[in-house]
Amino acid sequence: MILDFYFARRFLRSFFGLLTVLFIFTALLDMVEQMRKLSTVDVPLPRILGLVMLNVPKGLYDILPLVMILGSIGLFMGLSRSSELVVTRASGRATLRTLLSPVVMAFLLGVLCVTMLNPIVAATSKRYVDLFETYRSGGADSFSVSAEGLWLRQGGADGQTVIRAARANPQATELYDVTMIPYGPERGGPTRRIEAATAQLIRGAWALEQVKIWPLDDGINPEAGARRLAAYSLPSSLTEESIRDSFGDPSAIPIWELPAYIRDLGEAGFSARRHAVWFQMELARPIFLVAMVLLAAAFNMRHARSGKTGQSVLATILLGFTLYYIRNFAQVLGESGQIPVMLAAWAPPVASVLLALGLVLQMEGS
Repeated sequence: MILDFYFARRFLRSFFGLLTVLFIFTALLDMVEQMRKLSTVDVPLPRILGLVMLNVPKGLYDILPLVMILGSIGLFMGLSRSSELVVTRASGRATLRTLLSPVVMAFLLGVLCVTMLNPIVAATSKRYVDLFETYRSGGADSFSVSAEGLWLRQGGADGQTVIRAARANPQATELYDVTMIPYGPERGGPTRRIEAATAQLIRGAWALEQVKIWPLDDGINPEAGARRLAAYSLPSSLTEESIRDSFGDPSAIPIWELPAYIRDLGEAGFSARRHAVWFQMELARPIFLVAMVLLAAAFNMRHARSGKTGQSVLATILLGFTLYYIRNFAQVLGESGQIPVMLAAWAPPVASVLLALGLVLQMEGS
């Protein structure tokens, strides 16, 4: 048990040490990128640093399997150089028994990342997008889905417009039972209330049908000044791509809220397959992290004097990237409906664990 705690402590030290280095490196690169993107507007350095701190967690979360495999390589190479693995084997401890504590730590780290880090990354990513668009253009377009329908907000030189619809087509380019409330750019209050049976997004505008417009200026009776029109056009800065991207990134939604969000998407008429695949892949993330540890162990538990250390590290990294690519490829197939959701999410991690475990046993027997 004492040896298990020792290996676990060494593993955590290697993992978090590498994570700290990558955090600093990623933050420096992102700061340069943010300064380049915001070079046309006057944004103080403290605000840019704030954007960097909000954006870095998502980058680290995306490369977590890479951090895990590199940290595991560092652990096993360190144990091999100090001959601790040789002594452990000489004491009669099997290789799989030695790997128990790093594997358990990797699994627990994966569970903590999914349950705790995932909501934090979702919140920081959303805040980053809002602040970045505010600094760059003064306002951000947004999209949300709830049990009451779907909500849009579009910005522009004429001010903000809040849009609510009971339902929409799968591309969110045609809305039904629509309510729009434009806000003036200067005084900030609502200027009109617009209700329409349908609203279709065309180039640069919403084409409304069966419209009723109430003026909301001070001193005017809205109902007395209301107008009914067969058709009406409202300028819009939204595009089909921007709407799809705004609600199409499931990583911006905390995992605890994803099941309800998937249900609301289905009720609103959207396809929730992409979010369902992401949800299942997040649940399978701890297993994939375990596979990275086993993969590093398969090639790097030999004694350092046996040579070929560089080749072992290179083989580990290449195979790790290959498995990561296969996982992402399966995600694309699942999102497009080519394979079932559960197969796309769970087959690559489970297959990676079995492959890595087979390599460990093969190396042990050789």
